[in-house]
Amino acid sequence: MEKMNIQLVIIISYIFVLFGISFYVKRRTDSSTGFLFAGRKLTTLLVATNIAGTAIGAASTIGVAENAYQFGIAAGWYNVAWAAGAVLMAMVAAEKYREMDCTTIPELFERYYDKKGRAISVLGMITIQLVITSLQYIAGGAILSSLLPGIFSFQGGMITSAIVFIGTTLIGGLWSSGLSNILSVTLIYIGVLISTVTTVSNQGGLSSIAAALPSNIDWFSPLGGLGLATIIGWFAVMMTQTITAQGPVQVACSAVDGKAAKRGFLWGALLMFPVGFSCAIMGMAARVAHPGMNATLALPQMIMGLDPIVSGLTLAALWAADVATACHILLAAGTLFSQDIYKRFINPSVSDKKYTIVNRYSILGLGILTLWFAFNAVGIVKTMLIGLSLTTAFTLVFLFTMFAPSLCRRNSAFYTTLTGMITLFVWQMFPAVQIFAHPIYMEWLVCLITFFVVAAVDKEKIKVVEKKAVA
Repeated sequence: MEKMNIQLVIIISYIFVLFGISFYVKRRTDSSTGFLFAGRKLTTLLVATNIAGTAIGAASTIGVAENAYQFGIAAGWYNVAWAAGAVLMAMVAAEKYREMDCTTIPELFERYYDKKGRAISVLGMITIQLVITSLQYIAGGAILSSLLPGIFSFQGGMITSAIVFIGTTLIGGLWSSGLSNILSVTLIYIGVLISTVTTVSNQGGLSSIAAALPSNIDWFSPLGGLGLATIIGWFAVMMTQTITAQGPVQVACSAVDGKAAKRGFLWGALLMFPVGFSCAIMGMAARVAHPGMNATLALPQMIMGLDPIVSGLTLAALWAADVATACHILLAAGTLFSQDIYKRFINPSVSDKKYTIVNRYSILGLGILTLWFAFNAVGIVKTMLIGLSLTTAFTLVFLFTMFAPSLCRRNSAFYTTLTGMITLFVWQMFPAVQIFAHPIYMEWLVCLITFFVVAAVDKEKIKVVEKKAVA
């Protein structure tokens, strides 16, 4: 009971801190730019912690441990893949996004292509954001139900997480996410590293853990039970999605300048990858200690076996990381809806004040929808990677637009995005077509073929748009 009281105090304190930060920055969010883009004032540090906080969420902690419980330490490559995506974003696109007068990929598509390219891309991108947000609810439910089993069921933890995720986003926007991530990332590092060292020590070292694991998998090999094709698929997905997913794009657009955006993504990459292998070790330790448990609960359960203050702070930090990730992705989804659907097609002359209100209402509606998704999702990393495969078409079109515009045609964005969406649907519905290890391979193949076919058939080239710096 005393242990639960300590952990309850910690989690309640966290909730108060998160809402306190949101109310503190609310005065900066009265305009749409302040609410959605933190007034374009994110420093290198805030860009780094924002992108690291976005990456170190459900899939990079709970999901990695879930995979490691089944396949070994190779699960930690997921975070390295995220880091590789952040480096690619820094070197290829972060400065370009900040320097262009553009806030979303669909907006960019209409500027260079046409209205239907914008319409179809926004539908795909909102779907991606909703899938990712729903997974944060699942992780939040796993953490709270493990931390306080006498208070939260798994479903109750999901609902509580959703209330905090949606509430803090509605109040503080991107400013809230940015400042919260400084605290979250710091505590994640402290908590996860201490928990990993303590757990390994308690189980007699890595050699003892290795000896106690089932012999059917080489648990400590670089590939484990996953295989090279799966790990390469992770890199392909994360390096694809980081360039065009609305979350990273919004962080880049919110930097004080292009250099801060680039440096922030590079520092964020350094912050990402060590956490993954620590969580993977915890997942394998859970396999030894609790061989028959639900794999999703592997990390929370192992942390719960530690000192109440360490376990409480670590799980609360992981939960806070999910809060930060969910807030950021929810904000991205709300931006896509309000900017690329409401303002573009429903009410183009909306005032800035009303537009900010519309953003808040759209976040509320989309947040409730994602909670429904969460109750129907299976496997955090698997679901995440399938959803992120949709970004293939967007990334391909963006890269050709920036670096090979002579190959781009007016219909390139629409048909490349359409075939990308159809390909993922067919992959899910008809297992017979799953001839690759991961849908990302088929996505790239089909989208590239479509892009070049359109380039050969359509004779109308895209318009070249002048880049305008954003203040």
